[in-house]
Amino acid sequence: MTETRPVLVATEQNDVTADMVITELNQRGTPVVRFNPADLAAGELTVSAHFGTCPAPIVGRVSTPSRTTALTHVRSVYWRRPFWPVYEHLDGEDARYATAQTRSGLTGILYALDGSHWVNHPLRETAADYKPEQLATAQRLGLTIPPTLVTNDPDEARAFITRHGKVITKTLRWTPYAREGVAMTSWAEPVTADEITDAVAACPHLFQAAVDKTADVRVLIVGRHLFAVRITSGLLDWRKDYSALAYDVIDLPAPLADALHACLAHYGLVSGSFDLAIDQDGAYHWLELNPTGQWGWLEEKTGLPMAAAFADLLTHGKTA
Repeated sequence: MTETRPVLVATEQNDVTADMVITELNQRGTPVVRFNPADLAAGELTVSAHFGTCPAPIVGRVSTPSRTTALTHVRSVYWRRPFWPVYEHLDGEDARYATAQTRSGLTGILYALDGSHWVNHPLRETAADYKPEQLATAQRLGLTIPPTLVTNDPDEARAFITRHGKVITKTLRWTPYAREGVAMTSWAEPVTADEITDAVAACPHLFQAAVDKTADVRVLIVGRHLFAVRITSGLLDWRKDYSALAYDVIDLPAPLADALHACLAHYGLVSGSFDLAIDQDGAYHWLELNPTGQWGWLEEKTGLPMAAAFADLLTHGKTA
């Protein structure tokens, strides 16, 4: 049966992963309204919502140059990777004011939708986006995590590195960063005690004992579906060179799969990407959860029906 109620897809303009899901929805005859909050600044996105003027708690519409849908008609919302407007045509104070009003107004309207299914709800994603809390949650769920230190104390960082020997450092969260106008990418990197300077005191840093790994694993969970891909590379951070990667679809041990599902349930998420490492003894080590992690290239490399699983979830809800 063709689903006539539309799916809202909130994402940036160039998002191949979202394109894959939209293609699946289109093939099923499910209407899609794609938008990016950044389009508000250019006048290419219009939202209107009425409250207290009719029997329904909220009545209104979302309009783009090519699509319009009634808020009461929305089937689900795919909150992928939206960008917020920067209002470059306004001065500093006005731009900050307009940005704040946009975040509160647009997201508030979407949050008010009754019965709409989210993949994932932004508030749930925000709650899950803290690596220190993720590590504690993972351990409570019985997952194995590498010894990890989060600190801005240089002496404690040196002592941790000395105690564990092979240690890596990585960012606590991805943050746009540039030096002299050149965008910089942060990788997991090895670090030694003599490299720690007093500059560490400026902000918290994450240090983690390196797993003596044979491979990495990217796990995507979409509703009830779990896709696990072993990534063999010989690299400390496999993201550095995609041409060096080899892929194998694998089945996870049942207790591990159950724990990952429980992790998503803890945060109220219906989808998420997990990074794991396999050590020399075949044991799995939990590294992190990314609620909006990339997976499109994995479908291309393995043929796993990941986009179809998202389309099922957005069309049919949590039972998919």
